Formats: sequence, C-alpha cells, structure tokens
Amino acid sequence: MAVIRPSTKIDGVAVAELVSFTDERGGFRETFRAEWFPQVTWGQLQANRSDSQAHVIRGLHFHRQQADYWLVTAGRIKVGLCDLRRTSASFRAVEVLELSAEVERGLFIPVGVAHGFYTLTDVTVTYLVNNYYDASDEYGVAWDDPELAVPWEVQAPIVSRRDVDNPLFRDLPAAVCP
Repeated sequence: MAVIRPSTKIDGVAVAELVSFTDERGGFRETFRAEWFPQVTWGQLQANRSDSQAHVIRGLHFHRQQADYWLVTAGRIKVGLCDLRRTSASFRAVEVLELSAEVERGLFIPVGVAHGFYTLTDVTVTYLVNNYYDASDEYGVAWDDPELAVPWEVQAPIVSRRDVDNPLFRDLPAAVCP
C-alpha cells in the first residue's frame, strides 16, 4: 500500500509514500505495484541495484524507452530531475528531492525526464525499469549544466568519466529528447 503524490513541478513524476505495518516481529511494506503507475507497461520488468559511497553524483541520465522506479534501501540521496520532453508542459522544469531508507518513499521517473542523484551517505538504491537494459537507449546530459541549473548545492563530488563527458543540454541533438 502506498499514497501516490504527483509532482507539482514535473508532469508524470510521482512519489510513492509507502505504508509500513509493524509489530513485535518487525515490519512489512509493499515497495512497488505496477498499478501505482498505470501510465507505463511493466511487461519487461528489470530490477537493478546501485551501491555508491558518499559524495558521488550519478547522472544526469535519461531514456526514450524506459521509465524508472527508485527506492533507497540504505542511506540518503539528493535526487535531481529535469524534464527534457520538448512537448511537455513542464519542459526544462527542475526538481530536487531527498530519498532515504529512513523515510520510506519510492520515486517514479517517466520516460524523457533526466535523473541523477548525489549520495549524502553511503547508499544502496534499488530501481525497477519497465524495459530490459538497452545501451542504445542510454543518454546523458551534464549534471552541472548551467542552463538546466539543478541546485545540487555540492562541491567536488566524485563523478564517473562517463558522466563528466555528458554533453550540455544545448549540445544534445533535438531528436534525442522525446
């Protein structure tokens, strides 16, 4: 069970506030149901796990054929989102939010919304995607692009070579953004 709260900044993004049931044995919660996000087909469901040390930025990444659902199972992250869908009413809108294992919330990220995270602590992020991995559907944009201006409020993060090499938004071919 979850309470689904749509973003007020980016169309299609939603937070699932998970409901926990606890007793003397411990706790139970549903972490995902496909019916919570009926706007996508979950037919080729793939589950992934990402482990990162503190002070890492991953992203910004986006896909044309894949939606994501994230759940932090250990630690805390600051999520940065930017709508790159040219036909969206929220095109180029930016949102930052925090996810943690302590505050049980899942995050739904639709196709075409660039996403990344900064690790406030060592973290484990479990994420579900609605299509199997396809390298040809893997795109990126600079995490520190001044035009997008995601307010990370970080200094000297650890960033992979791949993410450092992501282009600025203005340098992305128009055909890449859905």
